[in-house]
Amino acid sequence: MLYGKEHVRRYRETDGAEGHDWNDTTVLLLTTKGRNSGDPYTTPLIYQRHGDDYVIVASNGGDPDHPDWYKNLLAEPEVEAQVKGDRFKARARTATGGERPELWRLMAATWPDYDEYTKKTDREIPIVVLERTR
Repeated sequence: MLYGKEHVRRYRETDGAEGHDWNDTTVLLLTTKGRNSGDPYTTPLIYQRHGDDYVIVASNGGDPDHPDWYKNLLAEPEVEAQVKGDRFKARARTATGGERPELWRLMAATWPDYDEYTKKTDREIPIVVLERTR
């Protein structure tokens, strides 16, 4: 099974032919700018479409702390994403209270472990909306 840097490498080399479909779900690549280093970091993340946007979850497996990629996009919300062969720039934002329940249901239906992760942490697991920019 693909994981981490190998997942990113195979996804990029094959325009997602390897790595987009993963464990009965779909994965995109998110590239953020390191909040301390300024270096680009790419992370494979489960996603779903919601209208024209892409939705991802900063679960970190239910860890008490947010994942680094989420901390990075809080510092710099201009990100890059790749879905299969489609590479694009996007603006990342944390889902608001009013839209959160619907987006959580969408993502938990995609990856039921998200509901389990909430039981392992006291933090509210952020849902991130990626809005394509021109």
